Amino acid sequence: MAETVLVTGGAGYIGSHTALALLEAGHDVVVVDNYVNAKPGALADVEDVTGRSITVVDGDARDRKLVEHTMRENGVTAVIHMAALKAVGESVEMPIEYYGNNLESAISTLDAMRAAGVWKFVFSSSATVYGDPESCPIPETASIGATNPYGMTKQMIEVILEDVAASDERWTITSLRYFNPIGAHESGRISEAPIGKPNNLMPMVMDVATGRRDKVMVFGNDWPTVDGTGVRDYIHVMDLVEGHVAALEAMSAQSGYEVYNLGQGRGTSVLELIKAVEDVTGLSIAYEITDRRAGDIAECVADPTRANTELGWKTRRSTADGCRDSWNSQNT
Repeated sequence: MAETVLVTGGAGYIGSHTALALLEAGHDVVVVDNYVNAKPGALADVEDVTGRSITVVDGDARDRKLVEHTMRENGVTAVIHMAALKAVGESVEMPIEYYGNNLESAISTLDAMRAAGVWKFVFSSSATVYGDPESCPIPETASIGATNPYGMTKQMIEVILEDVAASDERWTITSLRYFNPIGAHESGRISEAPIGKPNNLMPMVMDVATGRRDKVMVFGNDWPTVDGTGVRDYIHVMDLVEGHVAALEAMSAQSGYEVYNLGQGRGTSVLELIKAVEDVTGLSIAYEITDRRAGDIAECVADPTRANTELGWKTRRSTADGCRDSWNSQNT
C-alpha cells in the first residue's frame, strides 16, 4: 500500500536519497528540514531524477505544531525521522546542543504524530549505540553502550521509542541502526555535500581527490586492526535507503517495536578505503596519521542477518561501488 511519508531532515545526504527511493517505490513524500546539514537544491534534483514532486516545508522538527500541521495538511500516514545533528567528534565538543536538538526533535515529532493520529515511525538510529563492541560482526542482540554524546542521543531515543511502542498498541516503530553510509545515486545528481568542514571519511577523501584539501587526517594507526587504522562497515547509501523502504513496507505485518542493523557485513579500514578511492580515481590520496579522536573505537561491523531475513533486504552494492559513485557525484 502506498504511504504518504513525512521525512524529517529529508533534505540531507541520507534524507534526500531516502526521498528518492520512496518516490521510486510509489510512495508520496513530504519533507521538513531546517537546512542546518543540507543544501537547498538537493530535493529539486530528486524531483528531476524521479519526475515526481515533493512537498517541502522549511522548518524545524522541534516545532511540534508545525510538524502536526504538516502531517494533517498533507495526509501523512508514516514518518521517517532523520532530523539530527550527526557528527561524533562535534558531539564531544558540543554535548548540550546534541542532547537538546536530537532528543527534542524526536520527542516533538512523536507528540505531533500522536496528536495527528499517525502511528508508523521509522527512526534513523546508528551503530554508535553499540559503543566499543565485544566482538564483530555485531547482532542486534549485542549489548549497547554508546561512547560519545551523538551515540548516546540515539541510544536514549531508542529507549524512548520502546516505551512509546509499549504504551499504545497502535504504534508500529522500527529503529534502523546505520553503519557507515558512502556513495551517491548513480546519476551523480544527489550526493553527500556536507555544510562546512566534513566530519565523515568519504567526503574528506573526496575533498583531497578534488583538490579542496591537501590531505586526509587519519585518526590513529595503533588500533588493534588489520593495519592499525579504524575498521568500519561501509554501506552504499542506496542500499541503506532501500532498507528504509523495506522497513516501512514491512510495517503492515508488524506491531510494537523492532530493531534492525543496516550494514554490508564486511569491514574496511581507513587505509583500505583510501586505496579503494585511489583505484577508482587513478589519483594518489595524501594522508597524515594523527592522534585518535575522543569517542572513536577500533572496529564496528554489522551482522545484517535479521534485516536480510525479516525485511527481505540485502545490500547489492560493494565498497568499490560506493567509492565510484562518490567520485562520479563530484564530477556531475
